[in-house]
Amino acid sequence: MKIPDTTAAAEGGAPVGRQERRRRKLHDRLYDTAVGLFVAQGFEATTMEQIAEAADVARATVFNHYAQKVGFLEEWGARRRARVAEILGAQHAEDLPVDDRLRRYLTEMADLNIASRAETTVLMDASARYGRLLQDPSLEVELARIVEEGLGRGEIRAGVDCDQAGALLAMCYFSTILRWIREEPAPFDLQQRLGGALDIILMGVLVGRGDAGRP
Repeated sequence: MKIPDTTAAAEGGAPVGRQERRRRKLHDRLYDTAVGLFVAQGFEATTMEQIAEAADVARATVFNHYAQKVGFLEEWGARRRARVAEILGAQHAEDLPVDDRLRRYLTEMADLNIASRAETTVLMDASARYGRLLQDPSLEVELARIVEEGLGRGEIRAGVDCDQAGALLAMCYFSTILRWIREEPAPFDLQQRLGGALDIILMGVLVGRGDAGRP
């Protein structure tokens, strides 16, 4: 499943020159080539030289765009988050209650993973092994922002640490995906598992406590 580089839009909507368009086109070609090789032969087995050869460019060209091979993994994650943000923006999800908004976010992320299971299996595993999957705060920052906006609207219990909530949601997401890719066929319904985990986080596990603490 090819996800366009939605983060590459010109800042402020300014026109993009021919040279920049060429650079982005080459950048996309390198990215697509690398991801294809990772899926076909594995992340560890793929070299920057092979990526350059498959993309028909010099090795130095690859390094000009990606200083390290893990850069492809970081961009893979960034493109997915940007794609979900684009989808939710088109749906005006910011107007939804915070619980529905979080559920919609996780559902869209799940849909991307389901639609590209082979790719997700290779690249998510590689991100956990060789990248900064659990150290990169990008996803937890995005989820914390949603929680914070819900807090500002009185939908989240006062005193909740939004950053901690975002980190908890992000770690729940990553651990669920890593379990989901470990077996073939998929060991559980990804959307249901993520939705169930979100329910536990939002309502808690103690009888009566979760309902009492909900807005």
